[in-house]
This record gives sequence, C-alpha cells and structure tokens, in this order.
Amino acid sequence: MKSKDERVVRHSRFGALISALALLASCGGGGSGGNVAIGGGSGGSGGTGGIGGGTTPTPTAGCTLRERQDWAFGVLKEWYLFPDTLPASLDPSRYASLESYVDALTATARGQNKDRYFTYVTSIAEENAYISTGSSAGFGFRLGYDTAGGRVFVAESFEGAPALAAGIDRGTEILAVGTQAGNQQPVTTLLANGGPQAVVDALGPDTTGTSRVLRVRDGAGVRDVTVAKTEFTLDPVSNRYGVKILDNGGQRVGYVNLRTFIGTADPALRSAFAQFRAQGITNLIVDLRYNGGGLVSIAELFADLLGADRTTSDVFSYTSFRPEKASYNEVDYFAPQPESVAPMRVAFIGTGGTASASELVINGMLPYLRTNEALIGGNTYGKPVGQVAIDRTACDDRMRVIAFATENRDHQGAYYDGLASKMDVTCRAADDLTRPMGDPGEESTRVALDFLAGRSCTPITGAARLRSLSAQQSTPEPLMGARPSAAQRAVPGAF
Repeated sequence: MKSKDERVVRHSRFGALISALALLASCGGGGSGGNVAIGGGSGGSGGTGGIGGGTTPTPTAGCTLRERQDWAFGVLKEWYLFPDTLPASLDPSRYASLESYVDALTATARGQNKDRYFTYVTSIAEENAYISTGSSAGFGFRLGYDTAGGRVFVAESFEGAPALAAGIDRGTEILAVGTQAGNQQPVTTLLANGGPQAVVDALGPDTTGTSRVLRVRDGAGVRDVTVAKTEFTLDPVSNRYGVKILDNGGQRVGYVNLRTFIGTADPALRSAFAQFRAQGITNLIVDLRYNGGGLVSIAELFADLLGADRTTSDVFSYTSFRPEKASYNEVDYFAPQPESVAPMRVAFIGTGGTASASELVINGMLPYLRTNEALIGGNTYGKPVGQVAIDRTACDDRMRVIAFATENRDHQGAYYDGLASKMDVTCRAADDLTRPMGDPGEESTRVALDFLAGRSCTPITGAARLRSLSAQQSTPEPLMGARPSAAQRAVPGAF
C-alpha cells in the first residue's frame, strides 16, 4: 500500500521527480483532491507538475496562445479519463483563449454529464497558496442566490476577513452593489438582466483593495456598508461553530463543520475528534453543506477519524485511471488514528454545494454504516471523478484534467446525479439561513438530530424544492461565476 501523502513513481522522462496534486473539487472544476506526487511527463519545459511518462508530444518552452493550446491538447490526449469523447482534431485558431479551447475539447463529455467544467487551466501560484494555507483575496463571505425570488444572501462569513468585521454574517441579504453609494445596482435588476454572472461582475475582481458599497438587510434593518477585499486565510473549521457537542434528549452528539479539504484541516479535524473521543461520543453530525472538496489526503484522514472500528485491511476507496494509466490505480485502506471514534450513527448534512472530496467521504463510509448513515438536507453535486495537475511553470499554467474515478469498497461510484439515490437513508431539510449552522433549531441540524434519535423524516427526492427563510423562498444555490478562482472551486460561493 502506498503512503497516503507520498504516492511517488520515480520515472520522469525529464530526469527529475515531477510532482502533481490529485484534486477532487467541485463546481466549475474543483473536486475532492489530495496530495499525490507522481513522477511524470507532460508539464512542458520547466514544468513542475506532470504525471507519468507516455506519448505527450515534446513540450516547447513558449507561452504563446498556440503553444499553450498545443500543450493542453497533448495533456488531454495522454491523461483524460474519457479519451473517446475528445475530437480527433480541433482548430485552435478559432479560439481566442486557452480556456475556451479547453472547454471546446471537453464539450462532448460535458454533454454526457461527465465533465461539468471539471477540466480547466488555473494559476499555479494562486492554487498553491489556497491549497496549502487557505489564502485568497476577497470580502470573506459565501453567497447564495435565489433566481426565482431575485435575491442574494450571505450563507456564512469567515473569521478574520472584512465582511464579518463589518457586521455582515449568515442570513444577511445583499440588496444592491456599487463602487460608491450613488451608483449601486439592485441585485434584483442584476439577476433579471444577467443572471448570477452579473452579480459576480458587480462584486469586482478578486484583488486586494477592490472596494464595494453594499446595501444589506439583516435583523438590524437596511444599511450601506463599505468593504474592501483583502488577503485572508480561511479557517477550514470555524472557531465559532465548527465543533460542538450538542444535547439530543440527554444523548451527547458531536457536531463538526468542515468548510474545505485543505492542508490546515488536518490539525483542526484531529482536535475535534479528540474532543469527541474523550467524551465517548458515538453519534455524529458531519456538516459538509457548502464543502466543494479539496485534497484527497484530507478526505482519507476524515474517514480514518470516523473509523476507529475499521482495520488496515478495510477498503475506503478505489481510485481508477484510464486503462493506459492503470499502473496508477490505487486502493486506499483505513488507517485508524489516535483521535478516531467508532460511530454508531452519522448524519451527513449536504446540499448541491457538497461535492467531490465531501462525496468521497460520504460514499466511502456507506458500506460500513448503511442504514446508520444518512444524507440530511438535499442532494449532493455529483462528482465521482478527480483531477491531476499538469504544470507549465514558465507560463504559470496548471491544467487540472479529469484523470481518475473513485468508488467505495462495494465498487459504488458514478454518482454523477448526486448521492441521494445511492444512500439507504436520506432526510429532506432546508438550509435555514435565519439560524447559525450547528444550532439545534436550524432545520438541517434539527433533522440530523432527529435521525440520530431514531425519529422518522421525509426522504430527499429529485423534485423536492427545499424552503428556508420563508414559505416563499427556496434554498439559495452557491453564487458562482463562469471562471471561478481556486478558492471558489473548493468553497462554492466564496467572495
């Protein structure tokens, strides 16, 4: 069995170890991911993120659009999980950007619901900063939108960021956006005229110093707030509500809310489970409602922390590449940790923003818990595949290409339509923005407590329209632009 954090194959055609991060992230190309170092080949001259050897054409050092397009096509031909969907040829000169060319190359797989913009090109520097520490520039809140009602709400605000410092927190409605008080545009108008992308554009670029005047409404009334984007570090587990021990009719229940699967989640998760273990807690609520994925290694750690009663011969997941790359296929086994607990029941809270690494954990635990595991809230995003990173360092290009699929011990995978239909137990619940996450009165948390206590619930169905805030408003979806940043792919709706 390979080490979870150092899966290294030393046969780089360029004579040096070239590492790549295997990522699973959500909307627009994120996915559950993990630190996977694999020797390799197609990173381009000076590239530091290739995988494997293979038949990729000899890379060139240039960064012209055509050279980058040729590089991207070579990467896809060598690594793409769905090679039969790639066009035999596609004239690069028809496309004005590398991104539009990659989107065109993957259009057939997208039409088959297998690659919903999961394959993309991003910045090496930007992604490395986020994956290692959670660092990004923004206001520091997560937004959701309701197109039917023409409204945008704050789903949560992050500690140490400008929004929370300005008094903007969960449940706040964004009414209008402007660069100054005199030119604010109503959110209803933006959504009506340009959909969610218009709101994204109005919020401005994700660069330090970008300032906006937001008209907001919360429990204190309506007011204008000026906030500027700054560089901040996201805490993967909130120090306000990330870890709780709840009373459920005299029974203690552990609650943990993981925002994203990044490297700094390791000590935070260990600390949470050490508390649960010390208090003998065996019923858990795992809140992944907005978690779009991240590192595979953190997903594996999460499963290990839920697996005190598992052995090192118990399979957590299978990872499978295309046939030509089968030498990279892998089986991951449980590795119980000193902080691990042996849960009797686990309630996973999920929504359409729950993806990739989050789904990997839920699916991986299913064969062992069955009816003692439930999905609470709504159906998940549906991303049973992951990316590897191929770097072209000279151009700061990192190509995230869908290269592998994951399955649980029973070889259950391919949940492109979400996990609800794969689960033995589901319970429908709204994301109640009027209360903090982890509050026993918040609907998803309350329904999770009901499941743990053995009470009945209404199953999740594909046609279900969840409600929150009022009888007229549906649960908001994560606000996402056409070209999300590295942070937004793993933290859907983050700005």
